[in-house]
Amino acid sequence: MKPSRDRRGSSGPKPSIRTDWDEVAPWYDQLVGAEGSEYQQRIIIPGVLRLLAAAKGEAMLDVACGQGVLCRALTARGANVTGVDAAQKMIDAARRHGPPEIRYYVGDAGNLSFLPAGRFDAAACVLAIQNIHPPGPVFAGVAAALRPMGRFVLVMTHPCFRGAKETAWGWDDSAKVQYRRIDRYLLPRKTPIAMHPGSDPGQYTWTFHRSIESYVKSLRQAGLLIDAMEEWPGHKTSTGPRAAAENAARKEIPMFLAIRALRLGSTQAIRQDSSQAIRQDSSQAIRQDSSQADSSGFR
Repeated sequence: MKPSRDRRGSSGPKPSIRTDWDEVAPWYDQLVGAEGSEYQQRIIIPGVLRLLAAAKGEAMLDVACGQGVLCRALTARGANVTGVDAAQKMIDAARRHGPPEIRYYVGDAGNLSFLPAGRFDAAACVLAIQNIHPPGPVFAGVAAALRPMGRFVLVMTHPCFRGAKETAWGWDDSAKVQYRRIDRYLLPRKTPIAMHPGSDPGQYTWTFHRSIESYVKSLRQAGLLIDAMEEWPGHKTSTGPRAAAENAARKEIPMFLAIRALRLGSTQAIRQDSSQAIRQDSSQAIRQDSSQADSSGFR
């Protein structure tokens, strides 16, 4: 596998399964900007920084880092930061935003073997794991890269309440209640989502739904033990005749799920567990892909 080199001479393997956002990176970077979206600024980044508890001088890894929003926030707190993303254009944008001391790699989140084992004090994967399949190799690679008792923070849109095309807001006019409708949850599935809404409906990537149970098992198989879990509601508020009900529903029904896990065991044991996790997760993914179709008929 031919490596992809960054401007400082570091390299990582190219991704084999393309679900990255390279084709829409310029549009995404313009939309989100150097400081991140409103959700990132108000909810995601503050929550991740708190859970990571990064100390000055610690080595931090951002997996599927995009154009480097979290990397810059961690660097501003004195951490030594490495970012990995499969999209070359996202990494290009991250470098343009700076600062130059952040080390970036173009590489597959599911194959982090190019990173030195046991180097990092903490790692994060933010709003990306649901676009990566299977997740086991990601967790295995993170576990191998972490030092013993290193922290890993995983953030995703909430699997229970924010499933693509399977959940939606509803209004009960008789009870005057805003509610969240959930049509499917437990079974894994994949769903196509538009990468650039309103521009090219034929340009899409995949989102992969998994239950919370599935994530817990995959983390444990990789030698990562959960020690904290948080559910974060949205920050926006409504006005108008339904404002009270809509705002109450937003506070009650979380938008994001955050998990923190600790790396257990020796590096050798973690690598053995990681290899087993990769084999098990890959085999399971093959079985699921061959036997299940998603709600839109895609396989």
